[in-house]
Amino acid sequence: MAKRTATKTVNIKNKKASFEYELIDTYTAGIVLTGTEIKSIRDSKASLTDTYCTFINGELWVRNMHVAQYFYGSYNNHEAKRDRKLLLTGKELRKLAQDSKNPGFTIVPTRLFIGDKGLAKLVIALAKGKREFDKRDSIRENEDKREMARAFKIG
Repeated sequence: MAKRTATKTVNIKNKKASFEYELIDTYTAGIVLTGTEIKSIRDSKASLTDTYCTFINGELWVRNMHVAQYFYGSYNNHEAKRDRKLLLTGKELRKLAQDSKNPGFTIVPTRLFIGDKGLAKLVIALAKGKREFDKRDSIRENEDKREMARAFKIG
């Protein structure tokens, strides 16, 4: 039997994360989902805006992640903003728990994608919040990159 290949790749990003936070260390985690949730994610109907991760009873959970209800899901449909458990190794969980206890550090989701085996994966990052002047520096760097790209395109 031939494997079915996905014609459309799913790559949902949290664009605000790199602007609001300095990303220090990244991890790729699996997500525990229901049937209608994975179908909505495959249709790219999810959002990582205002999401964050927290530890509850030694397990890592992603909160406030919006996955739209599946159009064809009847009474089996899921709640759009429910908490979802993340799957990491014990060593990674211990390291993240220890690092996130430091003041100013948090865990933020940066990207949601479908892996090679058809499973949903979430890239999370240990992050430190930026101050106002750090954000201005980021804006300035992005504008400089854009101007350089325009100068090379014209010339």
